[in-house]
Amino acid sequence: MSTANDQQVQQLRMEADALRAELDETNQGVLALYAELDQQAEQLREVSELKSRFLSYMSHEFRTPLGSILSMTRLLEDGMDGPLTDEQRRQVRFISASTSELREMVDDLLDLAKIEAGRITISPAWFDLMDLFSALRGMFRPLVEGDQLDLLFEDPPALPMLYTDDKKLAQILRNFISNALKFTPNGQVVVSARMQGEDSVRFSVRDTGIGIPADLQSTLFEDFVQVDTPLQKRLRGTGLGLSLCKRFAELLGGHVGVDSVVGEGSDFYVVLPYKLAEETPRAEL
Repeated sequence: MSTANDQQVQQLRMEADALRAELDETNQGVLALYAELDQQAEQLREVSELKSRFLSYMSHEFRTPLGSILSMTRLLEDGMDGPLTDEQRRQVRFISASTSELREMVDDLLDLAKIEAGRITISPAWFDLMDLFSALRGMFRPLVEGDQLDLLFEDPPALPMLYTDDKKLAQILRNFISNALKFTPNGQVVVSARMQGEDSVRFSVRDTGIGIPADLQSTLFEDFVQVDTPLQKRLRGTGLGLSLCKRFAELLGGHVGVDSVVGEGSDFYVVLPYKLAEETPRAEL
């Protein structure tokens, strides 16, 4: 009887030793996997940092010559070196417009690099919405004068003073308005604001343009995404504008969205708290 018990104990010990050895081998495999994942994560971090640094350096290097070109075209248009013929003036304006578009692309890339590197500063302050609308109206007035397109700013209902980063909000609305003007051959673009709930404001840019298919709307706010339409092929861009709008809105504690029907128009909107929470994280430059 004792011999049988000894054999059983020995068998259990052997099974326990085998299980222990298997567990040790598994643990070693897990540790090796963790080490490999850590190495890959570090490599991805380095690649991401290099990409952000490249975008930042490239953007800074482009901004200076582009600014010089714009200054020279303004001098030429003002006749500082003598009057221009109609054809020369047309060509200078083409150069100026193309340079401005390229500078906008560079600015988008620079903003993307700052966001990915965590170097965007949020600077909230109290301001009146009507002041913001007035500034936007003045900015876009030269683009719609004489066209078959109206840009309207609706008088908002009674709204409280807003406490957020007005420059980031203005950048979001500028992008929405610019896109609406580009993709609305005729009709109107309407900018409005109203309370949503008790503590948020919905800013909306509605147009009567070409509209966006429903299956493409979910990807509009991703990096480098552009709607594939004949009109889009004639307009240059990085596909970053809406992505940056989404990221700015999130930094301000809100979100963006779009409602659109092909052939009827689109409504791009951003919903933000009228008072930015104090605990909202702010990265330093």
